[in-house]
Formats: sequence, structure tokens, C-alpha cells
Amino acid sequence: MAAGCPRLPDPVLFEIFLYLDHADVLAVGLVCQQWRAVARDEFLWKELFYRYYRVSRDVPRHPGAVSWYEEFQRLYDTIPCVEVQALKEHNDQVLHLSFSHSGCLFASCSKDCTVKIWSNELDISLQHSSNMRPYNWSYTQFSQFNSDDSLLLVSGVFVGPHNSSSGEIAVISMENFTLLSRVRNKPYDVFGCWLNETNLISGNLHRIGRITSCSVLWLNNAFQGIESENVNVVKRLFKIQNLNASTIRTVMVADCSRYDSPDLLLDYEEQLAASSTCPGLDLGSDSEEEEARPAQELRGGGAGPAGRGLQQLFDDILEGRVRPALTETQLETKVAELFVRSRTKPPEPNLLPTDSSCKTKYLIFTTGCLTYSPHQIGIKRILPHQMTTAGPVLGEERRSDEFFDSLDHVIDIHGHIIGMGLSPDHRYLYVNSRAWPRDCVISDPMQPPPIAEEIDLHVFDLKTMKEVKRALRAHRAYTPNEECFFIFLDVSRDFVASGAEDRHGYIWDRHYNICLAKLQHDNVVNSVAFSPVEQELLLTASDDTTIKVWRSPRAVRVRQARRPRPRKLLFSWLMNQKS
Repeated sequence: MAAGCPRLPDPVLFEIFLYLDHADVLAVGLVCQQWRAVARDEFLWKELFYRYYRVSRDVPRHPGAVSWYEEFQRLYDTIPCVEVQALKEHNDQVLHLSFSHSGCLFASCSKDCTVKIWSNELDISLQHSSNMRPYNWSYTQFSQFNSDDSLLLVSGVFVGPHNSSSGEIAVISMENFTLLSRVRNKPYDVFGCWLNETNLISGNLHRIGRITSCSVLWLNNAFQGIESENVNVVKRLFKIQNLNASTIRTVMVADCSRYDSPDLLLDYEEQLAASSTCPGLDLGSDSEEEEARPAQELRGGGAGPAGRGLQQLFDDILEGRVRPALTETQLETKVAELFVRSRTKPPEPNLLPTDSSCKTKYLIFTTGCLTYSPHQIGIKRILPHQMTTAGPVLGEERRSDEFFDSLDHVIDIHGHIIGMGLSPDHRYLYVNSRAWPRDCVISDPMQPPPIAEEIDLHVFDLKTMKEVKRALRAHRAYTPNEECFFIFLDVSRDFVASGAEDRHGYIWDRHYNICLAKLQHDNVVNSVAFSPVEQELLLTASDDTTIKVWRSPRAVRVRQARRPRPRKLLFSWLMNQKS
């Protein structure tokens, strides 16, 4: 190598060499004598970036990038795609992973009915394991740390009388790993979530008819076992009617106060005009056509022409003037629609947050109106005065005709929802779904449409309630709709990751909408989790009973404290140029 030639700075150059043939390498001056000039050639790196990563030319550079070279390097060198450790302490399928907010701990849930707490140090190690079988649990399925990492919520499947299954939530102290309280949770795939440091949300389900039910969402104090008997430990938040065998599932909470300072804006035009964005939250529909959609009618409690027609039909049936040409299931749904229209508390007016200091939060969950498979996302505002168990156990005072609560917004996915996750700033909601056929018609709520094997990863802006970007694709699932299960996803500042049934985890770049890595397992990947303080660390959990730890090439080099070993034969060719 010529005297004074700079050292090749990082492994990203080797990938460029592989992308170009030897003649191109020499032609563009990528030999070491001209490296400094090439490293500053923005036009060259821009061309290489778009060609190598196959990004559309319409997509601008990441707003946080200072150069195309550094952006090329980021997508090569900071993706957590190098397996550094496999944790095998579980002896059955691992279903879920969650990090503490500090990133120092994480929890894992499994079909072996344990929740394990791990210490995230140089080498990850098991710190504690809690067996939930003594409490009649079948398995643990979900966990979440509270905001100050002092408590851990663990959700599982509970075996009740006569082998009936329901759900239960346990709260574990992180100080000494003692069980503080247990809360019934029905159905079990509500999972549960924290509303704030000491209060969590659970669900209950009451059957009204064969395909009609009522979901009640409860706010629970985490310290139920030790609170004074004079202090409320539970309060009803919302009571929502379910039609056509649907139920509320998969609850989570988004903090509206963080929307106006997002980590990353996904709308390219909004990136260019960030200073002129409206600070308010738009929960209204965008068109008269959307307002007229059946899903919105079911939630709104209005009395439009459709409602009057339904009332007339109901009166005719009751008075025997006509014989209904409806099945029993259809008739039950019609009656339930009529009842919910006249017995639903309307949304309170003028509650849209007007500044980033607003303390309103959104309760987000999956639901439906056509069939039992979850195909809609319901959104309900939680106001500051509702965030405590103080006050009447049955919640706010309501009139006798306000039996149900209405939703503030409904997003229709037109497919089976199998996963949801919030961006760290709570601005964007990512949704895994398996699409229904385009023009399918559901005539029987107990027979949902077939679902695609391809998983679509949708992105919704919770400030505008609109879908942004095209759906991400790469991962697949094969379980039929009647057995379909949850595939957990996770979102970091720059990346989004998801499990899949094709024995891989996947990582995409949030800005460029491109798949960056496939992470191999020996069975279904159920859950993924980024470290909240280090997005170059990712965990994956699988039915193969292992938890795999993945780090970026850069993090691996730093941890090894030595130069990386060359991975390609082309490096040897370069070294031969020394003479």
C-alpha cells in the first residue's frame, strides 16, 4: 500500500466493492490513494445508496443524516443483525419479550408458565424466574414494565372452574420479585397495560346474546392487596357493546402530549414543513363518505335515515305486521344495533388537545363489527380525571339511557389484525395484519373470510388518524383465520421489527420503508424487542424455546475492542496491492 494512504475506515467499503466489479472500482477511484476524495463525493454515495438499497428516487434522505456516505454507513453498520447470544433457559415456546424503560432489564413470557427477568449487561444473564402454575395459570403471554420500572405487569391464561379458560394479570415488584396483586382479565387476549405508574387496565366480557356482548374496561390499582379498605382499588373506565361475536382485545395506551415532538416524521412533505404543522389532534373523519360508513354508524349513537329505517323494521316485527326475512343471527345484530343507537353516551364536545402539555391519553385496542376476528382499531380518549381509581367504582355519573360508551375513532383494516406497536414517541401506530380478499362479503359473523399468507405492516399517524406510507411487506404467516395468533412487533427511533411464522424476524427502516435484515430461528418468531436506550440491540423470541440476542456490526466491533475480521475474499485482493 502506498505510503501515507489512509486506512480503509470501515467494513461498508467492502460491500461497495462487491456491488461493483473490479473495473468499476478502479474507474471510480475507490482504491486507497483516492479514498479521501471518494468519501467526500456526495453524488457518488447518493447514487450508490439508491441503487444498492433499491430505494425509490422519490424518497429524500433521512432528515437526521448529514451526508449520503454516513447514511449508507448507518444502514449497513447499525442494524442489529449479528447473533451474539442464545438464551435457552425456557423449556417451551417463548411468546413475548419486553424491556424496562432504562434498558437494564427485560422480561420473557413462555408456554412453560414462567416469567423470567433478565439482566442486560455485557453478557445477558437470568436474574429471576417466577412460576405461575401455583396460581392455576396455563402459561404467561405478555409483560410490561411500568414507567419507573418498579413494577412488572404479567398477563397469562388462567384455568378456572370446570377447566374454563380466562385471563389474569399479575403485578410483580421489581424490588424483591414478590407478587403484589392479581386481577381477572377476560378475554385473555386483552393482555392488559399500564395507564400510569400505579394503575393498570384490564378487561371483562359479558354475554348479552349469542353473538352480542359487552366489554368493560377496568382501571385497577396495582397495590390491591395492601391498600386500605377505605380506598378504591378498582374503577370502571368504559363499557362498550360488541356486535357479531367481536370483542375488545389487545389494549394499549398512547400519550398524546408527545405528538408534537416526534422522533421521526414519516410524511416526507411534513418533514419539509415541520414548523408549520398544526398542533391540534384531528379525530374527525375526512369526508362525508367516511362518516357514512357502517362501522362509524355503529359507534356514533346517531339517528340518521338508516336508524329510522331500522326502528321502523323493529316496530313492524314486534307488532307482527311483517315476517322478517332474516336469520336469527341477523335479527340479533339488528336489534343490538338499534339498542346501541339509543343507549350510547355520545362523545363529549370540545375535548381535542390544543397544545403539547395536554395530559389526555388514548386507549387503543382491536375490535370489529362484522365478525369475531379483529379487523378494526378502536380509539377512546382517557381524560386526566379518569386516570385514578378515586371516585365511584362504576365510573362517572350517567343517565339511565347512557348504557354504553361510544368510541372516538375507528380504523378499519379490512383484514385480520395480528399485532400492534407504538413508536417511542407514541405518534405512530404500527399494525400487523393479514388481508381479506378485496371484495369479500361477510354473511355469517362466525365464518370470517380467508386471510392472506403475506403480512402487511400498516402505519397510522395518531395525530391525523390517517394511514401514512405504503404497507411494509416481507414476513409471512400460515395459520388459518380461526386459529390465527398474535405476532408481536416493536418500534425504535429508526427501525421497526416484527416476528413471523416463516422462522424469521424482520427489520425495516422506518424512513425508507425497506427491509434491512432477516433473523433466523428454527421455528415461529413470536416477539421482538428493541432496547429502548440502544436500538442496535434487538431480542427475538421463538417457538424453538430460545431467545436470541442480536447486535449491530458496529456494536460487535466496539464490544470486541478489535478490528473486524474481513468477511470477503475481495479484502485479500486489496491487501495484495500493498506492493
